[in-house]
Amino acid sequence: MSGIYIHIPFCKQACHYCNFHFSTSLNNRDSVIKSMLREIEVKSAQCHDVIETIYFGGGTPSLLEVKEIDNFIQLIIEKYKTSSNIEITLEANPDDLKLSKLKQIASTKINRLSIGVQSFDDRELKMMNRSHKSEDSKKCIDNATLFFENISIDLIYGMPDSNIKSWDNNLNLFLDWNLNHVSAYALTVEPNTALEKYIKKELIIPLDEEIVLEQFNLMNDKLSEFNYINYELSSFAKEGYFSKNNTAYWLGKKFIGIGPSAHSFDGTSRSWNISNNALYINDISKNKMFHQKEKLTLKDQYNEYVMTGLRTMWGISLEYIEEKFGQKFKLHFLNKSKKFVDSDLIVSDESHFKTTQKGKFLSDGIASELFLINL
Repeated sequence: MSGIYIHIPFCKQACHYCNFHFSTSLNNRDSVIKSMLREIEVKSAQCHDVIETIYFGGGTPSLLEVKEIDNFIQLIIEKYKTSSNIEITLEANPDDLKLSKLKQIASTKINRLSIGVQSFDDRELKMMNRSHKSEDSKKCIDNATLFFENISIDLIYGMPDSNIKSWDNNLNLFLDWNLNHVSAYALTVEPNTALEKYIKKELIIPLDEEIVLEQFNLMNDKLSEFNYINYELSSFAKEGYFSKNNTAYWLGKKFIGIGPSAHSFDGTSRSWNISNNALYINDISKNKMFHQKEKLTLKDQYNEYVMTGLRTMWGISLEYIEEKFGQKFKLHFLNKSKKFVDSDLIVSDESHFKTTQKGKFLSDGIASELFLINL
């Protein structure tokens, strides 16, 4: 299987924590869209897999007209083999999804919404420089449930000045709707963002790591009580509602990236488009379908498998390591993982290795210690 990720590189305003590629200028809007349609068409010639997921991310895909979004979908259906139960997700900001637009979206083949709520606290939304308010989110979710069954929201924990009570309130509000999925991310300070600048100037004080961990544990405990499965570190879903897009990514499946800055993966190599709208248009006009490409060595592939596998409920398969990478990699993993098993950060049934509840929060750090640096 393969998935297609479509990066819509436009936003109303810059969120203080975000370092994804986007532009608040719409000067090249039509040309970017035209180039993306061209990229979809050209890349179809090299894709022989069945497309099981289409994911509109960004940026802010919900800024586009519904007809423009549908044009992408129709072209993919025309040019690629698509699954009969394809998952098509649209990321959206709450203030973009008015009732009339939701009706239009529901008339397309989009069957999953991912709503960027981030917080139900207006103070936190203002600090993040989000374009919506808590009431926008509540109204949006109310309306979205009239048309869609498969809805996810994004939340962020570890916010400056937050505490257990404020995070618990966010979780309780999410649970009020009995939605099928939530993606919850710890706030990270990315380079070259407004958040990084404010922290350096001590205008914002990062939340103490112990409180972030308490919020993480509260989230895991509470969502588990309500039958949400933590299938990936930041993803919780009811049975049958795991995001196909998320799952494919974390299990190392192939995907095609469309649009400025979008990445593609063919199983052994990764390629990506330039993170500049004008230069992207120029590249596509010259039939240059990626800006850069790297072939992953066996060591790179092993390290990626460890990094992604430890984040999921499926964990690491020892048999898969031996089969794909060889005995040396298997022995390296067994040797390096022992201290984490002994300290109750990883649990093993001798064939599979997964992080424990205590180890989940540290999974990225644990993975880095399991990497193979030199062959």
